[in-house]
Amino acid sequence: MSLVLRFPEYRQQAQRMADAAGFPSADVDIHHFPDGESRIRLPEKLPEKVIFCRSLNQPNEKLIELILAAATARRLGAKQITLVAPYLCYMRQDKAFHPGEAISQRIIGELLAGRFDSLITIDPHLHRVHNLQQAVPVEQAITLSATGVMADWLAKQMENPLLIGPDEESVQWVAAIARHNHLDYCVARKERLGDRSVRVTLPEGNYTGRHIVLVDDVASTGRTLEAAARELVPHKPVSISVLVTHALFFGDAQQRLHHVGVEQIWSCDTIPHPTNHIQMAKLLAEVIGEKQ
Repeated sequence: MSLVLRFPEYRQQAQRMADAAGFPSADVDIHHFPDGESRIRLPEKLPEKVIFCRSLNQPNEKLIELILAAATARRLGAKQITLVAPYLCYMRQDKAFHPGEAISQRIIGELLAGRFDSLITIDPHLHRVHNLQQAVPVEQAITLSATGVMADWLAKQMENPLLIGPDEESVQWVAAIARHNHLDYCVARKERLGDRSVRVTLPEGNYTGRHIVLVDDVASTGRTLEAAARELVPHKPVSISVLVTHALFFGDAQQRLHHVGVEQIWSCDTIPHPTNHIQMAKLLAEVIGEKQ
């Protein structure tokens, strides 16, 4: 049986996954020295199969600690090491857009593949590379979708909302959630005006008197969601809500969303955040259980 190893900032979520799978769990002990270095300590005795569970938002320090932990697990006798990273970092840059740029997806993918045998993640933000194993060449790369769990959760919150994807990239997520509950949906068009400025154009439709839910996979600055909500307000919908898989929400993103009329913000617990309402433990547990 596998042992689930929990990192401090993702401990609750990892524990829920371990409980749902019926696996024992233990903590990865981390001490930070004044100079920024990390000391990693694992349980002295490990089984042959271990599962590290850590979400990789704010990734730079976490990646170093993961590599230290995986190397230590090998030294302590682990033969099969799985990484469960509900949010997977550095997936956007899959080519050099300008001369001299690092192709970070490939570099980080190879770094992880050098230490882990398997990877499990949820809705990675892939563009030109659509196969996770191309990005992270581990023996087994598993991509899960949160849309089914999100659809079930949304059905308990409101009846017959209209789902809107704030840009073309969101279509796969909004369409999947809509299909699950036979809901109406549409996708807006985004025009990027600068690093912090976007224009969103809604498709023609009747938004008046509807409960609107803006759906996306990742919310970072929230600018696209904010622009979409601002365009909706003149149509007088009953409510505007936001439903996202990965809640980064840097800076004042939440405040800006509420300011333009968003009432509710709901996210999955792939990244610890105050907006977390939807738990991924059961979805992840089903997959790690199958690996036994």
